[in-house]
Amino acid sequence: QVQLVESGGGLVQAGNSLRLSCAASGRTSSNLVMGWFRQAPGKEREFVASIGRSGGSTYYADSVKGRFTISRDTAENTMSLQMNSLKPEDTAVYYCAAALVAMAWRVGPFRPDYWGQGTQVTVSS
Repeated sequence: QVQLVESGGGLVQAGNSLRLSCAASGRTSSNLVMGWFRQAPGKEREFVASIGRSGGSTYYADSVKGRFTISRDTAENTMSLQMNSLKPEDTAVYYCAAALVAMAWRVGPFRPDYWGQGTQVTVSS
């Protein structure tokens, strides 16, 4: 089992930045892809970004490309999401997520096996 804990959410003004962090524990030595999802009020949970096990490959949803940056420190079992130029439509609960995948998996959207508890990000206009 993998446990994920997010932190770093808060209330910010549009145009500002925020950095989310996720700490992983448990079976972190497996072939584990990690990423972020978010769920805005009244909307379905959506994929935001993913990163490969080595941290060398990343993938972003079109809505956040150029503004968000995902990174990973495999030695520390942590992952971060740097969010710049935040918009009110970025307001959501952000979830750290992970999945055990085959070696042939290519970085992109994925179906999580594990979820964090979520952290609220609110962007005011």
